[in-house]
Amino acid sequence: MIFCSTIFGMRTRWTASRWAAAVALGVGLASTGCGYHTAGTAVELPQNIHTIAIPAFVSRSQTFRIEQLLTDAVVREFNVRTQYHVIHDTNGDADAVLKATVLSASATPLAYDSQTGRAASALITVSIQVSLTDRQGKVLFENPSYLFHDQYELSRDLPSFFEEDSPAVDRLSRDFARTLVANILEAY
Repeated sequence: MIFCSTIFGMRTRWTASRWAAAVALGVGLASTGCGYHTAGTAVELPQNIHTIAIPAFVSRSQTFRIEQLLTDAVVREFNVRTQYHVIHDTNGDADAVLKATVLSASATPLAYDSQTGRAASALITVSIQVSLTDRQGKVLFENPSYLFHDQYELSRDLPSFFEEDSPAVDRLSRDFARTLVANILEAY
C-alpha cells in the first residue's frame, strides 16, 4: 500500500513539475516577444514623412521593362499598404525619395527534358539596390543587395509556344515590392 502511494506521489510531483515548467516556458516566451506585431498596428517612417517620390527605377540589365515592372509594383504596394502620398517627380514636394537600380537580371535553366534535351524550366534571378533618403539626404533605409528568384516553365509545345517568363517577372516584382515595403516599414 505504501509502495503504491509512493509511486502515485511521485507521479503527482512529476506532473506538477512538468506543468510548472510548461507555464514558466510560456510566460518566458510571451514576455520576451519575437519582433512581430499584431495585424493592423501602424508602423511608420519618421513623422515628417508624408509624401514619397518613387521615380522610375534604373536598370543596368538587358531584361526588357524589368525596371518598369518593379517600379509599378512598388508604387502599387505603397498605395495599398500605407497612407503615404506617392509621387513620381523627385523635383516636387516629396519628403523622401525611394531610388532603386536593377543591377542584374538573368535566367538560368533548372531542369531539362530527358527526351529532347531542351530546358524544361528556368530560374530568373534579379539583383536590386535600393535607398530611401529624406529631403536633407539622410538615408532612412538602404539595401545594396536585394536578391530575388522565381522559377518558370518553358513550353514543350512549339506550335502553341507560350513562355511563362513574363508572369514569372510579374510574380517576382510583386514579391519584391511586398518585401521592400515591409522592410522599410519594419525599420521604424
